[in-house]
Amino acid sequence: MWLWWISVVGDFWFGLSWWLNQVPKLNPTICIPTIPLLRQQFDLPDGGSNLPVLDVFISTVDPVEEPMLHTMNSILSILATDYPVDKYATYLSDDGGSLLHYDGLVETAKFAALWVPFCRKHHVEPRAPESYFGVKIRPYMGNLPEEFLDDHGRLRREYEEFKTRLDALFTLIPQRSEAHGREDAKGGGGKATWMADGTQWPGTWTEPAEGHRKGDHAGIIQVMLSQPSSEPQLGEPASSDHSPLDFSAVDVRLPMLVYVSREKRPGYDHQKKAGALNVQLRVSALLSNAPFIINFDCDHYINNSQAFRAAMCFMMDRRDGDNVAFVQFPQRFDDVDPTDRYANHNRMFFDATMLGMNGIQGPSYVGTGSMFRRVALYGADPPRWRPDDVKVLENPNKFGKSMTFINSIPVAANQERSVMSPVSLDEPATTELADVMTCAYEDGTEWGDGVGWVYDMATEDAVTGFRLHRTGWRSMYCDMEPPAFCGTAPINMTERMYQILRWSGGSLEVFFSRFCPLLAGRRLHPMQRVAYTNMTFYPLSALFVVCYHLLPLMWVFNGQFYIQKPYPTYVMYVLIIIVSNEVIGMVEIVWAGLTLLDWFRNEQFYMICATGVYPTAVLHVVLRSLGLKGMSFKMTAKQLATGARERFAELYDVQWAPLLIPTLVVIAVNVVAIGAAVGKAITWGWSAGQVVEAASGLMFNVWILLMFYPFALGVIGRWG
Repeated sequence: MWLWWISVVGDFWFGLSWWLNQVPKLNPTICIPTIPLLRQQFDLPDGGSNLPVLDVFISTVDPVEEPMLHTMNSILSILATDYPVDKYATYLSDDGGSLLHYDGLVETAKFAALWVPFCRKHHVEPRAPESYFGVKIRPYMGNLPEEFLDDHGRLRREYEEFKTRLDALFTLIPQRSEAHGREDAKGGGGKATWMADGTQWPGTWTEPAEGHRKGDHAGIIQVMLSQPSSEPQLGEPASSDHSPLDFSAVDVRLPMLVYVSREKRPGYDHQKKAGALNVQLRVSALLSNAPFIINFDCDHYINNSQAFRAAMCFMMDRRDGDNVAFVQFPQRFDDVDPTDRYANHNRMFFDATMLGMNGIQGPSYVGTGSMFRRVALYGADPPRWRPDDVKVLENPNKFGKSMTFINSIPVAANQERSVMSPVSLDEPATTELADVMTCAYEDGTEWGDGVGWVYDMATEDAVTGFRLHRTGWRSMYCDMEPPAFCGTAPINMTERMYQILRWSGGSLEVFFSRFCPLLAGRRLHPMQRVAYTNMTFYPLSALFVVCYHLLPLMWVFNGQFYIQKPYPTYVMYVLIIIVSNEVIGMVEIVWAGLTLLDWFRNEQFYMICATGVYPTAVLHVVLRSLGLKGMSFKMTAKQLATGARERFAELYDVQWAPLLIPTLVVIAVNVVAIGAAVGKAITWGWSAGQVVEAASGLMFNVWILLMFYPFALGVIGRWG
């Protein structure tokens, strides 16, 4: 009876999960931005534009775990995007306070003076040089084919020199610091890290010291590229000294670029990425204060230069754009192995689930490639739920003590504002900027709860998007060709499983927190509530999946399978259910524009994660509920392909971790079960009827092993 109860409860749970997964997809909605119409409404005859001001956030921590070349390519693609150059500013948040990132940004700003005008002159796509030069043949989209080959060759050489300079920083900075240390032996100068201008770096040092180590350093802000003028500035003709390319007919202005590293001190919980984004939110409010914000992970770059304009189509839509809190683009990856062994593309989620949610209240926020309305992040209600006589700024105390920041909030509420605030870096302004970057600024405020990105969650992105939907805002899903943004993905199996562990553990945390979808108010659409419920409690299904995976042990002990001599009626019932499920899956593939491989990889990796990753996520939540620390979610390492390693080399690296053990046990159980059945058939001389009965049971064992095939390849590594 205990086995019967497990089966009944498990099947009921699977049925509920299937229903929660299907209901939000009943009205998939595709919305296509009309960029020519946006140009018609906002572009001026004299070449100017009335498009709103935009702030761009990039977040990074470690120049090794998150290769600096990825980060700088992301910045170059942003600086070169097709958006009015005086209408947006870029903020790089270096949460590690590393001089490598600062000096790398200096080199990037210099190279951008060539790369950005080149992109404008020849209309190149994509505008990240590493991706652009990585493909040998691309169609030419510009109007000057006679100059393109020479310009392309010269710029490629310049880019290779730029990469060499970035790599040299890893040895140049320690050598520079050592030289300064010998000259300035007083005060322990030998341990300090020195900048190129001969001053000590206020961030983290190569040799950690008091006030200069990770988690303990001063705040830093530096404008690397100043705010450009509103008038076009043409470049110079080609010359060997100043301009190697002819930019005499090209606007050479560069957008504003700012380096930010917040203060960190011992004894404070700095809240990882969410804390860094909230500091960017306050710093940008005191500088450019754009009504719209778009954020990127450091390994994502702009693949389609029209992406900003596409998102703005939804924000400025006069039908219901005022109620849109954020526009979410799907994540696309360009370094995944051709067969997508570990379902990195995750097309079932990005192209099916999110398209279904787009027909309700909008897709969830996935942490990167999202354009936000600034006042929505500040906690304001959407216009549809806000009376006309209620101002956006109701309780200024929740924002902290900076009156300059508080006074900037009503200005940011004006989405029509197309002129960037004048940037001032005099002493009072610098003091104010330093104040909003301090660790203590958020004490006694609502930052991380009702304001900004949400704290104390492993998946700060999903819960921040949920908070906005719960308030009554909606979001929009925007897919375009070519894809708006591309990034890197962990194609090593262990790294991928740790990534899924962080996502699933964080999702389950949300379900058992104050942000549980079942507790949300009436502003959350009923079907949106169902979608969020399914997205947060799905790891619980793993408990029953593991039970089913281990049932083949019965073959080993008593030669029986848990389906005992099924009656024809029952077989027909099971067949109808399975066929119906698969038909629905095929229909979903068709309307979402997916392939059978996308669907099958999704099935395989779900089963793999259900044995080791999801149970670990459940254990994490149980430990947290008991007041214990829970699991430590590691940052996903981004690998940088180099000439020394073949492409996709990390696919074959075997990184052993306890997370792999449960799945190995399940594989062993099913292999032993098949072996036991075959051995008994040979030894005891089974009849044809017994063989048929055993084959119907062994079919489940074989199917499970087929689901685990990618895992087996990952475990055996290069030998496979």
